[in-house]
Amino acid sequence: MTFLKVEGLSSTYSSSRGPVYAVDDVDFELDSGESIGIAGESACGKSTLGLSIIRMLLGGTTKGNVNFDGDSILDMEKSKFDDEYRWKKISMVFQGAMSSLDPVFTINEQFVEILKQHDYNGDFEKIILDAMNSVSLDENVLKKYPHELSGGMKQRVVIAMALLLRPKFVIADEPTTALDVLIQAQIINLLKSLKKDGMSLMLITHDLAVLSEIADKIGIMYGGQMVEFGSSEQIYKNPKHPYTQGLLESIPTLKGNTPKYIKGIPPSLLDAPTQCRFLERCPQAIEKCKEIPTKFKTDTGYVRCWLYEDEK
Repeated sequence: MTFLKVEGLSSTYSSSRGPVYAVDDVDFELDSGESIGIAGESACGKSTLGLSIIRMLLGGTTKGNVNFDGDSILDMEKSKFDDEYRWKKISMVFQGAMSSLDPVFTINEQFVEILKQHDYNGDFEKIILDAMNSVSLDENVLKKYPHELSGGMKQRVVIAMALLLRPKFVIADEPTTALDVLIQAQIINLLKSLKKDGMSLMLITHDLAVLSEIADKIGIMYGGQMVEFGSSEQIYKNPKHPYTQGLLESIPTLKGNTPKYIKGIPPSLLDAPTQCRFLERCPQAIEKCKEIPTKFKTDTGYVRCWLYEDEK
């Protein structure tokens, strides 16, 4: 059963130089208990996509449709969404654990503030301890201030806060950034355990190796668009879009291959492009690429590339 359906999602920021098309016409579906990985270079729209879904985009406008568990949440009254959905049904782990925690309050005080803001009427101590236990932290951490915790502990605290009200869907934006490999492994194992408990996840990251550990489906973002979407198996074993192929070829392997790097830089999103956004960097470009590509269906999703026009 489709749990999350995103259709034609577009988000635009206003700037002194004109509109910035940060997310443009994104589509994907996710079933209950599934996880989706969102990958791509910096400034390709990954974080904006997550913020748009949870309706926390500041200084921008969002259009399209997000159907969450049968409800169209973008059309919903903001007060209703804030009261009934945000953090209770959908929550987010923001990029950068330290910037998500208030340095002048203890961890426990920050948990209590969340519960008060959402009018929680149950046992504060029990629900906080349950959230802490879910990320393998003990109650002693609650007495500490953020500066007294390691990077990995702060990251787990932020995840515990996202889990506090037991949401059905969690968006995790770069949850392993700036952590050493051992702590990264702990965080990934934690996310895996949440998935086993039936929670749906969106994991935003630059690291395709991390996604191979947890994602059922993968969306590749480039220039504000999702240029390829499909099952994890299809993306890794038979990538369609030249950009996806380039990302995978840039990953070092144990076989000692020499990584290949994608030349050039992503396009500016200030003006709506009138051609394929990957054209200037694409090694497989054809004349048709001077036109904006549509979405061509694949076995498990779609790809935005004129190379597949004859396969539609």
